[in-house]
Amino acid sequence: MTASPTALHPRTTRDEVTARLLRHTAHALRDDALTAAVDLAADRAGPVAAPLPDERAVQAACGIAHVHGRAAGRPLPLAVDYAATAAGLLAAQGVSAVLLARHRGLGLRHVRTSEAQAALLATGQYLAAATAAGDGEEETAAGPVPRTAGLAAADGTPVEIETLDPDAWREFWRRLGVAPSLAGRGWGPFQRRFATAVCDLPDALRQAARETTLAALRDAAAATGVSLLPLTGDPAPAGLPSPWDLTREPGPATGHGPGPGLPHGALPLAGVRVVEATRRVQGPLAGHVLRLLGAEVIRVEPPGGDPMRGLPPLAGDCSARFLALNAGKSVTEADITTPAGRCAVHELVAGADAFVHNWAPGRAERLGLDAPALWRTRPGLVHAAASGFGDAFAPAGPPLGTDYLAQVHSGLAAALRPAGEPPAPSLMTLTDVLGGLLCAQGVLTGLLVSTRTGRGARVDSSLLSAASLVPRPASRTRWTPLDVPLRTADGWLQLPAEAAASPEHLTRAAQLPADSPAMTAERFTERPTRAWVSLLGEAGVTATPVRTDLAALPGDPAFRHAVDPAGPGTPARPRRPWEFA
Repeated sequence: MTASPTALHPRTTRDEVTARLLRHTAHALRDDALTAAVDLAADRAGPVAAPLPDERAVQAACGIAHVHGRAAGRPLPLAVDYAATAAGLLAAQGVSAVLLARHRGLGLRHVRTSEAQAALLATGQYLAAATAAGDGEEETAAGPVPRTAGLAAADGTPVEIETLDPDAWREFWRRLGVAPSLAGRGWGPFQRRFATAVCDLPDALRQAARETTLAALRDAAAATGVSLLPLTGDPAPAGLPSPWDLTREPGPATGHGPGPGLPHGALPLAGVRVVEATRRVQGPLAGHVLRLLGAEVIRVEPPGGDPMRGLPPLAGDCSARFLALNAGKSVTEADITTPAGRCAVHELVAGADAFVHNWAPGRAERLGLDAPALWRTRPGLVHAAASGFGDAFAPAGPPLGTDYLAQVHSGLAAALRPAGEPPAPSLMTLTDVLGGLLCAQGVLTGLLVSTRTGRGARVDSSLLSAASLVPRPASRTRWTPLDVPLRTADGWLQLPAEAAASPEHLTRAAQLPADSPAMTAERFTERPTRAWVSLLGEAGVTATPVRTDLAALPGDPAFRHAVDPAGPGTPARPRRPWEFA
């Protein structure tokens, strides 16, 4: 496959996403041909030595089904091509990085990546937590009680709420008649849900919501500063934004992009310096990806360091999850709310090629760290802003820009669950990961603009624009009992979609009538997983064991070339998801 958008003919979700992103990059470059073709090889398994026939197999083998299903107490796939979408982003990044390296004198022509590598990158924080020394917090729901953060109003309308303020949380529930001490018991699980993918809310809180009208819930949220969005069953709402907006630095070409002179064998972004003022997942992941491509990344953290460094479990003296996103970056502490702190950022930017932040809209301007201000310090700079919703709620203020509300507003919360189930966002941080990947692609596009024109660029992306990349049908998909992982005598097994859609393929192996999917699913409990893989293989069906123990993943020989094992003070981590030549 060549990377020129005029030559790229999408055949899969991965190809479709890659083509869309490269067309967007070409438009920003005003070069519809991207004249220097790049040989792109993107497949499903990559370096993972296991047969992965489709998206569900990738999700099952690489931990996505396990993490997404934690809140339900059993592994469950996402009903969208999530790994393929993330792989499309990786492919576009690889192509853009090769083009940038060529402009800098490095003779690269080829890049490889895969859906399995994208899935491993998406589960990297959870893998890190599971392999941290003394972790012991692998979260799985016990029994049939869901462990989600979702609520429902008195009329049954499902809603999601969000706040980062414990006082606002307690006051919201006080208005619903919940005692502060009881509301306080729900605060910890609510705040940890992004890290653990489960949320053990006291049932009294859910009951209080069920006894309150939707209008009253909205009033309580508005009065306390809590963000609230109702969920609908529409998986593909109109008006979703484009991947990013790029604005070129005005005036003549006074700046310069990353310089030439890369040595043979260097990574594509070697010599590129990125200053990153980010928090949580979306922004740090963007910097992480740029570092994996070879950039030097400097984090700006508040005095005393990012509070996320202390989030358990620890690997050595630092949070394993924090290390999954920030290992290898250098750190400068500065209080950007003070003139001295802002001056320190300008001094860092004076020697940088890109500045990345994921602040709420308007904060960069208030701090004097917006693109025009930083261009005066560093002409030619790429200024990348990764927000939650961009200007989707203008002129009214947006809700808090967090992963779960982005899933709700984008329709992804409906699309990723089958028809017949209530729409609900996954507690796996889906849009945070896609948002970080998308921000990194925006930075690469900006660097290409800067290198070609000598002028900087401002690139604005969001969790909402990242969610819009995930292809989804106009109506929600329908599943049979064979579409979800099947319980075996010792684990779980995922059938390929083709076998689930045509169960006659299972007749010989399962020894059941083809028109009884529920009975077929029940029969799988009679044999261990490995026996079923063998029996189904003889019948021409490639079934995939479901990964339910992330701590054991680095020791699996099939992942030897895709995952680095844990070491002293270092959690396991996915390897760089591209190969360049």
